[in-house]
Amino acid sequence: MSTSTVTRESVSRVSEPSRLRGYVERLVEHADIRLDGDRPWDIRIHDERTLRRVLSTGTLGLGESYMDGWWECDAIDQLVERARHLDIDRKLSSPITWLRTAESKVRNLQSPRRAFEVGERHYDIGNDLYERMLDRRMIYSCGYWRRADDLEQAQEAKLTLVGNKLGLEPGMRVLDIGCGWGGAAQFFAERFGCEVVAITVSKEQAALARDRCRDLPIDIRIQDYRDLDERFDRIYSIGMFEHVGAKNYRTYMQMVRRCLSDADGLTLLHTIGTKRSSTATDPWIGRYIFPNSLLPSAAQITGAAEDVLVLEDWQNFGPDYDRTLMSWYANISGAWDELPAYDERFRRMWDFYLLSSAGSFRANAIHLWQIVFSRDGLASPYRPDGIR
Repeated sequence: MSTSTVTRESVSRVSEPSRLRGYVERLVEHADIRLDGDRPWDIRIHDERTLRRVLSTGTLGLGESYMDGWWECDAIDQLVERARHLDIDRKLSSPITWLRTAESKVRNLQSPRRAFEVGERHYDIGNDLYERMLDRRMIYSCGYWRRADDLEQAQEAKLTLVGNKLGLEPGMRVLDIGCGWGGAAQFFAERFGCEVVAITVSKEQAALARDRCRDLPIDIRIQDYRDLDERFDRIYSIGMFEHVGAKNYRTYMQMVRRCLSDADGLTLLHTIGTKRSSTATDPWIGRYIFPNSLLPSAAQITGAAEDVLVLEDWQNFGPDYDRTLMSWYANISGAWDELPAYDERFRRMWDFYLLSSAGSFRANAIHLWQIVFSRDGLASPYRPDGIR
């Protein structure tokens, strides 16, 4: 091998990482993010393979390389907030994203056969984890912080808001779609005097919910929403619609209509929403946190409800999810020593999930909506009693 050949190969090996670093530095400079900087939101690279991994597999590579300890950041929430303000995540779109989008066009990724997968892979991972992260009712959705000073108050305010928007009254038969650990059903039975049927796809959630609600008029079921065909005065879903999927949005709305007993019956949809319609979720979220999930857009929701339900009210309080997520992060950060079953890679995964989600809400890249529909339109104007 000639000296000139060795030199070219050496230059190539040296220059490739340099070119990648230069490209990434230019990509993030407008968001005021630096590689190996010293500010809380700067990225410190420990393994140069990080850059190629991120550029070739997008957000999947970003999250996985963090889980593997290839890079660090003191404030991932601030890093993601800055990146999402400039849609840098979209510039990192990879073939994995394209393939998942193509697959979602031809397959129902949230079919009845796949409906219980998210329960097994996310909600069943351990009640001990969620007990330490969440409030005492274990409400795993956005709190309402307008007049709240802590997580407990924010979650109770959210449940009160839902109950008032639905006009709950003693003796009403109410359906909870995606009941979690039963905290909301328990609240509505105790505070409003309702009889609640609550469904979930998680065995662990159902077991704890049945224990929590054992002395109340609450029926906890492990059941897919598509199998419901009975009458209710009110229906609500808090943090479940993100698992329904674009191919099933209209099926969901039709199920709600079928199960509302009166023409003026009300249903409330509490869901994370996105500003852009899609059919595939973020690859890292889909692989590690919420399999088969999808954030709906406003257009997808209203399109699915057209000629099925009547829109009565729409509220967005997405910034409240930032504060909720940071409260969960503070809780779990102080509790990891009590949870030895979860290894370091899982902990880094969980931190990335909570902090990157908080940054996304802070950047207004995603939202939190509470939407109220009636079955056929109300005889008098809809005026919710909840605090606004």
